[in-house]
Amino acid sequence: MSKKTIFQFNAIDYKGDKISFEKYRDKTLLIVNTASACGFTPQYEGLQKLYEQYNDQGLEVLAFPCNQFKEQEKGSDTEIKSFCDLNFNITFDLFSKIDVNGDNTHAIFKFLKNQAPGIFGSQSIKWNFTKFLVNKNGSEIKRFATMTKPQAIETHIKKLL
Repeated sequence: MSKKTIFQFNAIDYKGDKISFEKYRDKTLLIVNTASACGFTPQYEGLQKLYEQYNDQGLEVLAFPCNQFKEQEKGSDTEIKSFCDLNFNITFDLFSKIDVNGDNTHAIFKFLKNQAPGIFGSQSIKWNFTKFLVNKNGSEIKRFATMTKPQAIETHIKKLL
């Protein structure tokens, strides 16, 4: 049996369109659970800078809004996109709001958490802006904590491009 990769999954973008992760085959992915009213929300700026700097070399940044941490992402998908455009002018892919923990955890985050557990093997995501770096084969995944700023991941990204 072949090893599971991220390319087997789908997600709904902020416009309501179903996106196959096959679209990202042969790309390095930085997948982040985001929120608009969080102390770490300014990380959107760093994510955008990484995207601008490395997109032409194969980096894709994928943002998944989540309202599970102190309800810091209350808006609709359209409101979230407007907030991101207005405040950070993001040009990377933004998906529909999802759950990253609990019974309704999105399949992509179940996969990511299983492949790259947190500290002491924890499966759960502790807060907004947890980051997962996925190689071009969609199988090797490294997890970065909320506190890790996007620019601190740059050397890891360069190794995978």
